[in-house]
Amino acid sequence: MEENNHFRFSTGVVGYPLLFILSIWLVFWFEVRFGFDFNSFGIYPRNLIGLRGVFFSPFIHGDLSHLWHNTLPLLILSASLFFFYRNTAWKVICIGVLFTGILTWSFGREANHIGASGVIYMLFGFLFFKGVVAKHFRLIALSFIVVFIYGSMIWYTLPVDPKISWEGHLSGLVVGVLLAFLIKSGIARPKKYHWESPDYNPEDDEFLKHFDENGNFIERLPEQENEENIKIIYEYKPSDDQKED
Repeated sequence: MEENNHFRFSTGVVGYPLLFILSIWLVFWFEVRFGFDFNSFGIYPRNLIGLRGVFFSPFIHGDLSHLWHNTLPLLILSASLFFFYRNTAWKVICIGVLFTGILTWSFGREANHIGASGVIYMLFGFLFFKGVVAKHFRLIALSFIVVFIYGSMIWYTLPVDPKISWEGHLSGLVVGVLLAFLIKSGIARPKKYHWESPDYNPEDDEFLKHFDENGNFIERLPEQENEENIKIIYEYKPSDDQKED
């Protein structure tokens, strides 16, 4: 029952990610339609006014290719977050976006850092490492799926392309990994079996009783054989009326 409470589909699993995707597309459409350029609202490192980009930059993209390449990973990873970590999803997003932006602002190049890729790397880092730390089989499976699909993103946390904000990518990844280790409440816990309990006694285990000291399996235990050898004998005694007859 506890596991079902953690892994339960709701409208928010798809609704919240779609709302965010719709928002960034609307901002891009507004720029193109009315001739605006919001790049100056991005994160500009070590500049006080550049801190506004911590909140605005995830909604701003340089061109259609930049926007499209961020759309699908953002949709998949955020939906996975809301499904598998529904109790902590908003905490991860709010804290993750805030500290990813601040970290980018702290050591990034002097340029406007825009785009939702930092958020994507934060989600990637959290989903992968949290599944390993939680040791729940479903969350571990999610970790392997995430790293299989998006593992190549690690390459772009390095300065391989001057047009890419590798600082934002690295910041997101670092923040996501830290959140995976720091956030512990509201996470599905692996099922504990009776042999994992501290008061478990192997001698009382009905299954282990079927093995002898050499590890050989015994189909029938001695007490079961004794029970089968018990014979029940019924003795008929006539009633007093029958004796008089």
